[in-house]
Amino acid sequence: MQTKVESLEQKPDGTWRVITNKGVVECEHVVNAGGLWAREVGRMVGIELPVLAMEHMYLVTDDIPEVEAFNKSAGKEIGHVIDFGAESYLRQEGKGMVLGVYEQAGKPWSTKTTLWSFGQELLQPDLDRIAPSLEIAFKHFPTLENAGIKRVINGPFTFAPDGNPLVGPVQGRTNFWSACGVMAGFSQGGGVGLALSNWMVDGDPGFDIWGMDVARYGDWATRTYTNAKVRENYSRRFRIRFPNEELPAARPLQTTPLYDTFIAQGAVMGDSWGMETPLWFAPQGTEAKDIVSFHRSNDFPHIKAECKAVREAVGVTEVANFAKYEITGPGAEAWLQGLMTNTLPKKGRLQLCPMLNHQGKIIGDFTIAKADNERFMMWGSSQAQVYHMRWFEQTLPADGSVRITPYGMKLIGLSIAGPKSRELLQRLTDDDVSNEAFKFMDYREMEVATVQAKINRVTYTGDLGYEIWVAPEYQRRLYESIMEAGADLGIKNFGMRALLCMRLEKNFGTWFREFRPIYGPFEAGLDRFVKLDKHDYIGRAAAIKEKADGPKKIRIFMVVDALDCDVMGDEPIWVDGKVVGWVTSGGYGHYVEQSLAQGYIPTECFKPDMQLEIEILGERRSARLQMDPPFDPEAKRMRM
Repeated sequence: MQTKVESLEQKPDGTWRVITNKGVVECEHVVNAGGLWAREVGRMVGIELPVLAMEHMYLVTDDIPEVEAFNKSAGKEIGHVIDFGAESYLRQEGKGMVLGVYEQAGKPWSTKTTLWSFGQELLQPDLDRIAPSLEIAFKHFPTLENAGIKRVINGPFTFAPDGNPLVGPVQGRTNFWSACGVMAGFSQGGGVGLALSNWMVDGDPGFDIWGMDVARYGDWATRTYTNAKVRENYSRRFRIRFPNEELPAARPLQTTPLYDTFIAQGAVMGDSWGMETPLWFAPQGTEAKDIVSFHRSNDFPHIKAECKAVREAVGVTEVANFAKYEITGPGAEAWLQGLMTNTLPKKGRLQLCPMLNHQGKIIGDFTIAKADNERFMMWGSSQAQVYHMRWFEQTLPADGSVRITPYGMKLIGLSIAGPKSRELLQRLTDDDVSNEAFKFMDYREMEVATVQAKINRVTYTGDLGYEIWVAPEYQRRLYESIMEAGADLGIKNFGMRALLCMRLEKNFGTWFREFRPIYGPFEAGLDRFVKLDKHDYIGRAAAIKEKADGPKKIRIFMVVDALDCDVMGDEPIWVDGKVVGWVTSGGYGHYVEQSLAQGYIPTECFKPDMQLEIEILGERRSARLQMDPPFDPEAKRMRM
């Protein structure tokens, strides 16, 4: 007790020396469960964790006769209540009530450092600060207004920028773990402890904890960024967020050279892992702003126009928000092959490669190019970059034969897509980009618009198209050349929402929605990318067993009889009048003019003529199974 950790030192064998004011403790692992001091413990190993404490106040009332009467008549206590209108919560305490609030004028506590001398003392109450929330709460619960206040509690507790804990192994450190940002210790502590113990023993938490994984943030989540986002999150703790709502705190943070250009053209921007990304483009004379809603909103006709331009002519979109890696060295191919379920591409070609953990669950989905002997380029989800780098570092050979370099914002670019995209590309280069010379799933390094570029002949739209990757200092030149050369071809900007709409029309899955560590590759429908007899890789034995036993779940694609709102994700799926599954993602397919959804159901429930329903905003809407993607089911457009 009362033992202060003063520093941490890691020994050459990866074990730790914990230096305290009462001696040295040697151990294999260190878990940062420092609570209010989590930042200080992180700084001992050179990291700045995105966590901040906020002052939080609640009232404890005197005994309330109505509470006692309810207890006697009902034979139980009053249940826990959350009041969204007042940003408050209630629970019974003895014969009275606790009333806590998440006020708009939230106050951070100890924003830079936490004093080691701080103990279990409370902070000075400030009822004036929470008065507006209390006034609303008293209107909603009039009995409380006349109840006496026994005491006012004000104390600090910690949040990450999104309010979720920070759990798991810290990337770039060995045997150093995070278990902090746990604002509700009694309710969350058991689960955090179970996940960590599983992780340490089995190498996996045992379930999908992506929403709590410390790897969900990059180094852009600085201390001052965290302070801004935590204050925003605290003030919205009990606020219902709309699916098209973008929150403003600490933005813009990361921007590409085209940010101002896009804004001038009516771009409505979104936050994609700290980076500003165009969501859709408002035509001239239209306000470039989302009207937040659970229903189809003001962006609907403009996204439709963007999709139409791509499908019928050519569109251009920014593709900076991918994770990009270069893998080099004499052991690069063997190392990659030991991670990926698919065979690796030949030189100058691309391959889509899922990645599994030891339990055979999906932990990654990549596009890999063999650029040269002993050199590969790889693209994946930007949100999972730290998550994946942590896994890569754990599996790298110790002999130094493999080097992996994440590019981050050092490689960005543009994608052109649509039936006229080849004609556009040919106008920008003197290389032959005919279908015979530059085939579907080819990779090239060549000059485009006088700029040296890396080009993938593939797009997430499912159409003919190309990803053109360049250093950021050349992006503006590339964009201006594309727009000039494509003017008479009907070129149009399109944003992330149109891109996601078009991937739905092709039934393409996406990371963290269709592909997560709770799904096996055969459950997710990735059969053709999983080779069981070509090579060995992590998770292969589990994948063989999954196929032999048969997948327990199956990913399905549906057309929904929607009205004026579409699925967002996590809606229940009903089969023959019973809830059996859940939606992973969906939306409106603007070119095929259908409301679409993807999801999972138990395999035993699957039958071609099953009666499907999806609950959307409390109403069950009929849906039908769609075996083939509604756009270009034979995939001719990508290959034309």
